[in-house]
Formats: sequence, structure tokens, C-alpha cells
Amino acid sequence: MPFSSDQTLATLLHYPVVPVYYHADPAQAQAVVRACYDGGIRAFEFVNRGANALAVFKQLQEYVRHECPSLTLGIGTIYTAEEATQFILAGADFVVQPVTTPAVGALCREQNIPWLPGALTPNEIHQASQLGAAVVKIFPGNLVGPDYIKALRGPMPHLKLMVTGGVEPTIASLSDWLGAGVNAVGMGSQLFKDADPAAITARVAPLMHYVSTLAR
Repeated sequence: MPFSSDQTLATLLHYPVVPVYYHADPAQAQAVVRACYDGGIRAFEFVNRGANALAVFKQLQEYVRHECPSLTLGIGTIYTAEEATQFILAGADFVVQPVTTPAVGALCREQNIPWLPGALTPNEIHQASQLGAAVVKIFPGNLVGPDYIKALRGPMPHLKLMVTGGVEPTIASLSDWLGAGVNAVGMGSQLFKDADPAAITARVAPLMHYVSTLAR
């Protein structure tokens, strides 16, 4: 594994815009990852969606190691420890869940892989943290908005939080969420509304330039 757990987490927090993406065609997935990488992305979440996901991920991981060596490649939409094991063996640098499954958390701790479980309520967020989450994913973010993060930060000032859902690929949206107190954001379909690689790079680059100007 080219990245240690600490290096993976540090990369994700330093480059806090994380694309969330799936495509069944390995060549298309590789082209999108490359476009994001060229725009400055350094943490990418491939989604475990569809029967072909593991096979595509294996090819994508091989591509990334050779063509995008500074990129940490994680796997998302994991529900079971069995799924997590398959993708960790295939080279996943981090594991993201839409929910919190203690068995997945235990596996990630055992394998020394950053675990990003999904949670929404304060109780769920606290429980995920107690189970060893490196970062807690607030999901779905579009249902709560940045003000919810501000409210959470009062009693939970030190937890690492990432929000997915409701983050638009604009500096204004990014500023709202980061200003509210999240440590990272996941961006899905809106980031890829135009599948042309050049358009994706052009959409990503100003976002990454913006986060580079922030005191973090």
C-alpha cells in the first residue's frame, strides 16, 4: 500500500473536495479520475454500485497507482465487512459508508484503514466516533444544510466531519459548508453533469485553488 493510514487521512483533509463517482466502464472511470486529478483532486471515492464495481475498482486502482500517484482512492457505499474486505484487498485507501456498521469499523481498525461511516443525528455521529471513525460522514447533507453543521460544532468541536449530498461544485457552496465547520465535502452527480474530461477539470480546478487559499 503506497499510503499509510495517517497519510491517507492527511491527504483527504488537506485536499477536502472528494468526488463521489461510479461508472461500469473502466475506461470512462479512468478518464474521469484523471480529469479530477488534473484539476487538483487528491482524494477520490469510487462507489460500490452495480455488479461490476469490484472489477472496475481493481482496474482503476492499478491505473491510479501508475498515472495518478498522489491520489488516495477510496471505496464508498459499503455495508458489510465482507464487501470492505474485498475492496481493501483490491487496494482501497479508505472506506466510506452511508450508514455506520460496527463490523466494518472493526475491520478497518484491524487493517489500519481510515473509516468514514455515515451518520446524521448527534447520537449517531457520537456513536460513529466512539466506534473509531477517522471522519464521520454527515449524510444526506442536503436535508440539513450548513446551519446544522454550525449547531453540531458547539458540542462537538473536535470531531472530523465530511458532508455528502447538497454540496454544489461552486465556490459559494464550498465556502458555505467549509465555513460552517466541515473538514471535507463529497461531491457527486453535479460535479459530473458534463462527462467531458476537460469540462470536469475546468470545474474542479477553481474549487481546489479556493481551498488552497484557506488557512487549514
